[in-house]
Amino acid sequence: MIVMSGNILIIDDEEPLRKLVGRIIGLEGFRVYEAGTLRAGFDTLTREEIDVVLCDVKLPDGNGVDFVKHAKTKFPLVEIILLTAYGNIADGVQAIKNGAFDYIIKGNDNDRIVPLLYQATDKVKHQRKSAVKIKEKDTHSFDDIIGHSSVIQQAISLAKKIAPTNTNVLLLGETGTGKEIFANAIHTNSNRSGKPFIAINCSAFTKELLEGELFGHKAGAYTGATKDKKGLIELVDNGTLFLDEIGEMNIDLQAKLLRVIENGEFFKLGDVKKTKVNVRIIAATNRELPKSVEKGEFREDLYYRLNVFTILLPPLRDRTEDISDLVDHFLSIYGLRENKRLTINSDALRLLQQHHWKGNIRELRNVLERSAILVENAEITPGDLPYEIQKQGRAASDSLTLASIEKKHIQKILQYTGGNKTKAAGVLGIGLTTLYRKLEEYHISK
Repeated sequence: MIVMSGNILIIDDEEPLRKLVGRIIGLEGFRVYEAGTLRAGFDTLTREEIDVVLCDVKLPDGNGVDFVKHAKTKFPLVEIILLTAYGNIADGVQAIKNGAFDYIIKGNDNDRIVPLLYQATDKVKHQRKSAVKIKEKDTHSFDDIIGHSSVIQQAISLAKKIAPTNTNVLLLGETGTGKEIFANAIHTNSNRSGKPFIAINCSAFTKELLEGELFGHKAGAYTGATKDKKGLIELVDNGTLFLDEIGEMNIDLQAKLLRVIENGEFFKLGDVKKTKVNVRIIAATNRELPKSVEKGEFREDLYYRLNVFTILLPPLRDRTEDISDLVDHFLSIYGLRENKRLTINSDALRLLQQHHWKGNIRELRNVLERSAILVENAEITPGDLPYEIQKQGRAASDSLTLASIEKKHIQKILQYTGGNKTKAAGVLGIGLTTLYRKLEEYHISK
């Protein structure tokens, strides 16, 4: 009996090749779907729960590199591996930037396809599992929110005022600004603090999966539903449900959520009896919901029910005076893990304060985690930071090029991994094939 390892979508206009690859990976236990165009592939992603896409770069209706960016926006947890007949460094770099899992050459890298599929499906499963967090007891307080800037203190003050009430809250702000920590702190300081706090990322699931996660089902509701399942809304009864990225929720599910908010009741899939609940909703989004309402993508009545009390979380670039405190906090965490007493020198800190931080606090945390691993002594210097951050500080003072900074950074990572290229690619956040191309491009000894 073959145990299914995951759902794979192959997008390639060459049917014989598509069928051959499909048979090979099917024998490995993967369920295979096929499409001959990008449009057909996107339709399959919409209908089916796909884990990994194997996609040709050149297709009749578009380019696979561009497809990656579009698909990752709609299906962020789906991993995409691009296949190309001819390697192109520029395409490979752009594909990785757009969110591709890897970029490999047909023929040369055929033996890597199956191992890559296992790696990618493992990543997808882990991400989907972490997209739902259930905490039986309070774990965050307002003291855990770091920053003394006026903008963050204003947001904390508003959250403290609304926390003791049962009012629903809408948290607005860019990705990585700390919306889940705020939601958890509001719950901790409410009269529901002894009850569960459940967080779910709405963008991590298709409509069908999200409906099942939220509302549960009765046995026999669909093929494979062999027993009753409680949804998260029932599990969080008398507690707080945090709906992250609610702007991505399907409009049909929005109607069911509205019924929960207005009447405290819902129907499980396949059930004819109402389930009654008492749930506080904290929702978050980085979308401009009024625009989504105008486009018909978000229900106006649900927006007004969620928008009773709104808190805007500022981006990190608007609170640069907090970066020093955040750096100290993260370095203390990673210093304990790496058994080092980590510090940062003034030049490196200045570079961090000058950076734009599109990913906000989450991006800062990731940068410091990587630097904590790579730093040779205990003091982080500019050379220990990612080359993108080094470049912005050096561009005005010398003629150091992006390529030379990248080359130096790759050499430093290889030194850290003892020449292990697989580990180096992981630390760099790029595919192994991409790393080999850069080694050749920069004449770095293999």
